[in-house]
Amino acid sequence: MYKRVLLKLSGEALAGENKTGIDEKTLNEICDAIKELYDMGVEIAIVVGGGNFWRGKYGENMVRTTADYMGMLATAMNGLALQDAIEKRGIATRLQTAIEMRQIAEPFTQRRAMRHLEKGRILIFSCGTGSPFFSTDTAAALRAAEIGANAILVAKTIDGVYTADPKLDPTAQKIDHVTYQEILEKDLKVMDSTAISICKDNDIPLVVFAMSNPKNIIKAANEENIGTKVD
Repeated sequence: MYKRVLLKLSGEALAGENKTGIDEKTLNEICDAIKELYDMGVEIAIVVGGGNFWRGKYGENMVRTTADYMGMLATAMNGLALQDAIEKRGIATRLQTAIEMRQIAEPFTQRRAMRHLEKGRILIFSCGTGSPFFSTDTAAALRAAEIGANAILVAKTIDGVYTADPKLDPTAQKIDHVTYQEILEKDLKVMDSTAISICKDNDIPLVVFAMSNPKNIIKAANEENIGTKVD
């Protein structure tokens, strides 16, 4: 089992079947799985997206930086929801944001993040990298490198990496194992190219799996044969 993991959650994962907002049942199921993994002794950090509220691409007629900053605020709302639900399970957490909002969260610093992990707290990172034009995928790879995570667990709506989008191409085939280089060369849609490059340069493996069953988080951290491994 990986000792320290970074869980990359999309905002849509918190919305459940509602597709938008936060579904309480789904949130609780995810946090139950996170608690179970924590009780196994795994150190956990989480990067959460904001697509259940807002994505930068929604602002077609907006300045890109404005639309992206709105997306960062959406991730902060999801971070607060995760923090509340996890702490209700008796686990200390810290929400750190890449944009300062001191009344509700700590500003991110690498030293403080490491200290929280050493003290047995779950870390939640919001607001992406704090800069527009960078996705939460890139934020996940960056934070994983900064905290020395042994792997990034990438929770998706599909059960791994495919040769094409299985929702659009019925002939798409699932891949059990793939290298960073193959993802970049074949433009496989796992994470954006910047995130993949960071993982490649820092030797951080990815485990891509379906979030349809939150227990898959535990299986992925336990290196079971689930989804797709990228290294």
